This record gives sequence, C-alpha cells and structure tokens, in this order.
Amino acid sequence: MISTGWDGTVGLIALDRHERRNALDLEHCRGLAAAVAEQVEQGARALVLTGEGSTFCAGADLDGVYGDEFRDALYTALRSVLDAPVPVLAAINGPAVGAGAQLSLAADLRVAGLEAYFAVPTARNGLAVDPWTVRRLSLLAGGGPARALLLAGERLAATTAHERGLVDRIGSHADAVSWAREIAELAPLSLRYAKLALNSLDTEVPDADLERAYDACWASEDAAEARGGRAERRAPRFHGR
Repeated sequence: MISTGWDGTVGLIALDRHERRNALDLEHCRGLAAAVAEQVEQGARALVLTGEGSTFCAGADLDGVYGDEFRDALYTALRSVLDAPVPVLAAINGPAVGAGAQLSLAADLRVAGLEAYFAVPTARNGLAVDPWTVRRLSLLAGGGPARALLLAGERLAATTAHERGLVDRIGSHADAVSWAREIAELAPLSLRYAKLALNSLDTEVPDADLERAYDACWASEDAAEARGGRAERRAPRFHGR
C-alpha cells in the first residue's frame, strides 16, 4: 500500500510493500499518483517520498510490467511527482533500482543513506526507459555515470552519486523531513516557478506557463510580505498568494 502522514505542512508518502522490496505494480503506481494529488490538495508545502524497510524501491514488479496499462500507470505516477506544484524530496533509504531510480529522478531533491545505490538494469531485462529518464539522469548525474548505469548495468553508490550531484545530501529520512520543513517555510509561488523553470531543462514546459508563474511571483502578496518583513526586521510569513 501507499502510507501517508504529515509533519506540519510537510506531506509524508511511503511505498509500503517491503515484502516485495517496494516494487511497483499497477496498484501502487496508481496509489502513489493519488497520494501526491491528495496531499497537495490538502495544502502540503513540500513532500517527502520514501520506501518502508531497507529498500527505497526495487523497481517495477517484473511479474506485471510488460503491458501498456502498467507502463502508462508508471509514467503517470512519475509525472505526478514531477508536476507537483511543491518541492518533492526523495528520502532514499536503500536501493533505488529501475523504476525506483526513475522515481528518485522525478523528485526535486534527493537525500540518500550511505547504504543506498542507484541502478537501471534495463539491458539485463530486455526493457528500456523513456528519453526523459535518460536526459534527466544525464543532467543530474553527468554523462559518464549515466552511460555506466544504462550501457554497462553498473550501480552508482550513494557517496559517488553525492559527489556527482545526483544526491543532494547524505542523510536519513529524518534529515530529509527536517530539510523539507525548512523548504516549506519559503515562498510557495517562488518555489513553484523555480521548479517549472528547472524542469524545463529536460521536460517540455510551455513558455506561457513559465511566464505566468514568473509574473505571479512579482505580483504576489508574498513579495509584499517579504518587503514588509525586511522593513520591520522580522521573518516573513508566506501564504502562496
């Protein structure tokens, strides 16, 4: 199942199928997309996504990944994370393999434990990842590591991923939640625009959407609140308006 919870305004989502190392099947792909939408609707200012047990996500459940229905559900789930209007942090507590690596890539920031690693073993399974995954992996980890993962089936350890920039911080789930709490205090409209602009580097984002999000920041009540906070020598309180 997909477990959810809250830490203040931070939404917590966990893949809770540890008996299958949190492998994704049709049900869990759909449940993940629904959980993201629900927590955003309920006012989450940031999300933390992790896996229960000792594995972040062992990939797609190989008993049922060969149909169009599963593939569509998987990419809908990935897109729900990518398109969420709030920052999504992946707390990578263990192996992130195949679809698990893709899920970590869809997040905006990654905090990984020392025991974590990334792998995309599609060449061992006769499968393939979409071009977005290849672009995103190359952008975040660099061309060399991306080629080693995709062409040689190698693993990328958390420490190496941190050195390469794929992992933003080495730490635990608690560390990820603590960071998310800090992020949740920042201006929501500014974060939304920054996420759109960054995603436009490897994902199609309409120029009109970027322009609207950019203009909304400058015209927002939050911008006025920041000016007031500076004048009054206090921390601003942002509301996303």
